[in-house]
Amino acid sequence: MSKDGDVETFRRRREVEIKNGRVAMFAAMGYIVPEYYRFPGFLAPSANLKFADVPNGLAALKTMPAEGWFQWVALCGLYETCVNKPVDPAEPGNYGKGRLGYGSMVVGIQGKRIEDPEARKKSLNSELANGRLAMMAIIGMFFQDGLTGSAWGEWANYTDSPLRAFEGELGVQPPVGFWDPLGLSADGDVAFFKRRREVELKHGRISMFAAIGYIVPEYFRFPGELSPKLGISFADVPNGLAAISKVPGQGWSQIVGFLGTYELFINGEQKNGEPGNYGKGNLGLGFLGSVSDPEARKKKLSAELANGRLAMMAIIGMFFQDGLTGSAWGDWALYTDSPLR
Repeated sequence: MSKDGDVETFRRRREVEIKNGRVAMFAAMGYIVPEYYRFPGFLAPSANLKFADVPNGLAALKTMPAEGWFQWVALCGLYETCVNKPVDPAEPGNYGKGRLGYGSMVVGIQGKRIEDPEARKKSLNSELANGRLAMMAIIGMFFQDGLTGSAWGEWANYTDSPLRAFEGELGVQPPVGFWDPLGLSADGDVAFFKRRREVELKHGRISMFAAIGYIVPEYFRFPGELSPKLGISFADVPNGLAAISKVPGQGWSQIVGFLGTYELFINGEQKNGEPGNYGKGNLGLGFLGSVSDPEARKKKLSAELANGRLAMMAIIGMFFQDGLTGSAWGDWALYTDSPLR
C-alpha cells in the first residue's frame, strides 16, 4: 500500500491505524474489566436497567437501549469533529493532548507532553505496537464470543464446529492447534480433507528438497559437466533463480519426465487410505521398512508435516530474497528499487 511513495496517503493511513488501535485497546479492556467490576446502580433508570443486568461481550449489544446508542454515536462524533484537532500534519494521531491523552479527559487541562525525544519515540512506538496487538485481540474476542456464546467462552461449547471431525488428525500441533482460517475444512468432507493433506505433504516434501537445494550449492558442486553437448559444467550454473535460465530445454524435459514417472508409476496408490503413504517406509527410502512403534511413527509423521510447512515458508522467502536482491543469499541493501526506502 505504501509502494507509491505518497506521503499524504501514508499519513492518513497511519492516523487511521492509530485511531483504530486506540479504540481496540479500550475495547479489549472493556471485555476484561466487567468480569471483575461493574458500576453500581442504574445504566438506564427509565428502562429499569442496571449495570449488573448488562451481559459482557457481544450479548450487551441487544441489551443497550436506543438512547444509549445515540449517546455513543454523539460522543464519538463530537470527539472526531470538535475535540481531536490535529496539531501537526506531519505527526498523525497527535491532537495536543499530551501523554496518554490526559488532556482530552478534563476540559481546560492540557496533558503534559514527553520532552525527551528518545523517551517520546519509545512511547509512540509502544502505542503503535500495543494498538496493533489490541486490534488482533479484540477481533479474536469477537470471534470467540460469537462462536461459543460468551465473552470468555470455552471452545468446547462450539458444538456446531464442522472442524471437530479433524481435531484428532496429524498436524494439529501447538501453539495454534487446528488452524484453518480460510475454512477449507468447514464442510466436514473427509475425502477433500485427505486430498488436501496429500497435497500438503507433497508440497512440503518438495519444499524441503528445494530449501536444501538452495543451501548445498553454496558449499559443494558436482565435478564435471552438466551438459557435455552444450559445454555446461556444474560449476557454471549459478545458485537460486538464476539457474532457471541456464538449464537447457532437454534438462527441463528430463525434470518433468522424472517427476511425472514418480507421480504416476512409483508413488501410485495410497496405502491404507493414509494420505502421503506410498509404502516406501521410513524416510521414503523403501529399504528401511516402516516404523513399527505407533507413538514413534506418529511423532515422525508429525515432524514431517511441521518441517514441510516450515520449508514451504522458507523456500518462498528464499525466492523473494533472491528475486529482489539478485542472488540466492542476497543482502537486502542491494534492493535499491525498494519504494520503502
